[in-house]
Amino acid sequence: MQTVAQTYKPAVVRSIRRQSVIAQFLNWCDKQEATRFGWTAAIIALHGCLLTPITVATIALTSNQMALWGVAIGAMGVSLITNLSAMPTKVTIPVFILSALVDVSIIIACFSGINS
Repeated sequence: MQTVAQTYKPAVVRSIRRQSVIAQFLNWCDKQEATRFGWTAAIIALHGCLLTPITVATIALTSNQMALWGVAIGAMGVSLITNLSAMPTKVTIPVFILSALVDVSIIIACFSGINS
């Protein structure tokens, strides 16, 4: 009896390298560098004229806690400092998103009565 000899020919497998969502977002932020001044103006306008006044008014009308005032003003300050120090969009856009999330979470906390 003869043994069966199998020969394996490994196929060339090309793995598709997929980027994570964070890497894709940071690459997109790098591509936005050409419109950095537009992003700076939009971030300062949205945060300074819309998000922070709404957050501060919500704090004042609901619980009026000093800690929430500090967090709201600090979120605006972080966004403003990164824009005025001419950081690249790879930094300013994520900082703006994070500070906007902080403002929204403060508003939710005020209306849900967590801090009363």
